[in-house]
Amino acid sequence: MNILTFDIEEWFHVFEDHNNADVANWLTFEKRLPYMIDVLLDLLSKYNTKATFFCMGWIVERYPEIIKKIDSKGYEIGSHSNLHKLAHTQTRFQYSEDLKTSINTIEDLIGKKVKSYRAPGFSINSSNIWAFEELIKNGIEYDASVFPVERKFGGFSNLPSNEPFLISSDFGSLKEFPMNAHNVLGKNLVFSGGGFFRILPTRVIKRLIEESNYVMTYLHPRDFDNKQPFKTLSLSRHLKSRIGTAGATDKLEFLIKNFEFVDINQASKLIKWENKKSISLDSI
Repeated sequence: MNILTFDIEEWFHVFEDHNNADVANWLTFEKRLPYMIDVLLDLLSKYNTKATFFCMGWIVERYPEIIKKIDSKGYEIGSHSNLHKLAHTQTRFQYSEDLKTSINTIEDLIGKKVKSYRAPGFSINSSNIWAFEELIKNGIEYDASVFPVERKFGGFSNLPSNEPFLISSDFGSLKEFPMNAHNVLGKNLVFSGGGFFRILPTRVIKRLIEESNYVMTYLHPRDFDNKQPFKTLSLSRHLKSRIGTAGATDKLEFLIKNFEFVDINQASKLIKWENKKSISLDSI
């Protein structure tokens, strides 16, 4: 099972850069999202491929026409928070309010229930597992926030990886679609999104997908934008953002041409959840 998802944010919504912390700065930056969305939608339409779009509430407010276009083409729209803050840097109240705002903003625009969510930077870890309870309390059914290895912004090393599972709590259960890891030279590598997607040769990603029973992607419009601005980002962050962007669109086209991808809603219907492992928050 291969699942295609996009995190809908602007090129400047990156961590490790001071600009991301100040929301007031965002309106002063060059806007690249309108150009890149059309590239992605045209590609998906060409191959009749479904995808889930995790959208920031801030993006929904600034680009309602883009979100309406995505929705009108039949793509699933989920929440990617409101202001793209790392979840583990927020209090439980702050996180919940940000989540509610993002959900309400999306639902008010498209008139459909938001069922899916992904935390910015996969920033749920053992320090803020209460975030899963807040998701359940706010009507989220599918989460894609679990990173199967520990990383700077979040991640777990003790939760199931490479296949969906259930998270249970006193408030109900959540269907978790984690990122998938592949063992490469003794290390678990998440190859299907971000920098590794852009850096790894197409033939390598093709082989890794073929060897995987479950693949969850996380792609951003900026991953395909080799004209994103330079001067407002630090040199190191700019290099990280730009590397591999020139060939990323062709790479994605090759993959969706040669593999079948579904969105999260479709994936959930294909899974026999009664046979999946269920993990209690109390045990994490």
